[in-house]
Amino acid sequence: MRVFTVLGPTQSGKSTLVEAISRLDGRSTKFSVSDVVHLHSFSYLDEPWCAVDVNGGGDTLAYVGPAMAISDAAVIVVPPDPDAAVLAAPYLRLVEEAGIPSFLFINKMDNPNGRIRDIAAALQAYCTHHITLRQIPIRDGEQIVGAVDLISERAWKYQEGEPSALIELPSSAEGREQEARTELLETLSDFDDNLLEQLIEDKQPPSEEVFDLAAKVLQNHQLIPAYLGAASHANGLTRMMKALRHEAPEFDIARDRDEAGEKARAIAGFADVKKHIGKITVLRGLGDGVTSHEGLGGDTVGSLVGLDTKTQINQIKAGEIGLAVKSDHLSPGAIYDSIGASALPEWATSHAPSHRQKVTPIHERDDVRLSNALSRLNEIDPGLHQSQDELSGHAILGTQGPQHLRRLSEKLAEDFGIEVTTEPVDTAYRETISKSVDHRHRHRKQSGGAGQFADVVLTVAPLPRGSGFQFDDTVKGGAVPKNYIPSVEAGAQEALVEGPEGHQVVDVKVTLTDGKHHNVDSSDYAFKMAGKVAVREAIGMAKPVVLQPILHAEIHLPSGFVGDMVPTISSLQGQVLGFEANPNAAGWEIFNALLPAVAQDELHRTIASSTRGTGWANLSFDHYEEMRGQASKAKVVTA
Repeated sequence: MRVFTVLGPTQSGKSTLVEAISRLDGRSTKFSVSDVVHLHSFSYLDEPWCAVDVNGGGDTLAYVGPAMAISDAAVIVVPPDPDAAVLAAPYLRLVEEAGIPSFLFINKMDNPNGRIRDIAAALQAYCTHHITLRQIPIRDGEQIVGAVDLISERAWKYQEGEPSALIELPSSAEGREQEARTELLETLSDFDDNLLEQLIEDKQPPSEEVFDLAAKVLQNHQLIPAYLGAASHANGLTRMMKALRHEAPEFDIARDRDEAGEKARAIAGFADVKKHIGKITVLRGLGDGVTSHEGLGGDTVGSLVGLDTKTQINQIKAGEIGLAVKSDHLSPGAIYDSIGASALPEWATSHAPSHRQKVTPIHERDDVRLSNALSRLNEIDPGLHQSQDELSGHAILGTQGPQHLRRLSEKLAEDFGIEVTTEPVDTAYRETISKSVDHRHRHRKQSGGAGQFADVVLTVAPLPRGSGFQFDDTVKGGAVPKNYIPSVEAGAQEALVEGPEGHQVVDVKVTLTDGKHHNVDSSDYAFKMAGKVAVREAIGMAKPVVLQPILHAEIHLPSGFVGDMVPTISSLQGQVLGFEANPNAAGWEIFNALLPAVAQDELHRTIASSTRGTGWANLSFDHYEEMRGQASKAKVVTA
């Protein structure tokens, strides 16, 4: 089976292309994963094929790596508009990181918004490898009515809903065809000395040799060929499929790219949880393949079925795609042999999810069920990270964006019967003090019989940021017996749990300097209470201030959007640290900044809108700093 991934921005016509290609020779079978990935199994020229269609948009990029890991090649579908080229930037970056042989399909050529050369040039800005045109359009006035293959020099006229018709090359296109063909041959000659000699000697190379060289160059991921068409009119489909059939590499190349060892038997690309079925894992066979009810990954595989989820199969052979059910030990994003598993290469993993939201069930009775459901979703979703709020115990979901979170909420309702609400994560404010204070507190209680007595004198002093809590004692002469000093420390720590503004107090040193005790009424409890109250009162006198967490934001975005980030960071009360060209991604910048944690949701929204969904931010804690001004205090109250 030949497998290819189809990528592209939303509204590029990507899914229309997949649907049309999969029906060229008849019917197709479709299996969807979380409504994000759609696998189409079909036959073309009596050969089995599978197209992996990944939804467009920044919220679904986490699925692109696993899709490429089970594929032999990738097709990036782009709109015919130079200004929209930036929308393809994330996909060009990902295929280059993966080293997967790739094609471009410039779609919607029935209504282009620019010249083909301008479109290719705009795309080239985001691609290290040279993008080379394999076709040029045939025009009738302003309308594109066909295309010319630059290697075979055959001309094809588009026909509505039918395969294109072979025609003679129109004289009006001859000059453009020769110019474009020469550019193509000169580009290919960079990879073949024999072709270079022929061009120097002004000889025309045989088409067969050029096709062979083009396939070799593609399989080595040295060039990205661009094809034309209009999927909604069935234009350019056959040429695209023939390019995949003759030039895309065989399955063993994909295996080497995934760094699968000789004993590997399957790649687990995706998994889903379906109502009434359970967990389903998408496998591509390697080596000896996968046999039902035999060992894989250290446990027994359950049933194997085709993409229709109904047809029972005994084995998924090397190169084939199938589904494993009743095999809960299998997880996506892994390469399996008989006894264990290894992770996919780094290029197949997504950037860390940094859009964090608190999730709670609408009905309290669903608390335990929600925890179990989220654990299952965490197993199957490559872009999800689940954690727990330390104070409230609520589930925290790190996702790729608002749409990703919405899909998860819908899946919880549809497949698990759990309705949830989501809200921003509480900002982890802290408090500290600004000056040293000496303070005395006497804890005394008498109510008949043995009483309570403890007297402590202590100094509360500020520490440098990040120092935490320190305790010391300089008591002389046994004023406070040593066996009670740990109780004073315990009380001090309890006092720091909640400061005057309701947040944990940090970076404070408490020194016990003096005190008094009573031979009968003193106790551990009495000294603990004395220490707790003394520290709490001292903090109130030591000019307490609120600290806000500051995050380091590493923002990845296409170069053209860098200028928008400077005012964005300033508007969020942040600090621009600088930006530089990404050395590993053409046309991309890495923008570094510091900003308050409370602004992270607004940062994500702004990045999504200002970069047209192409950029993202990796956020990490940097430090705490003092909040200043009345506006800052208002934020604390409403956080």
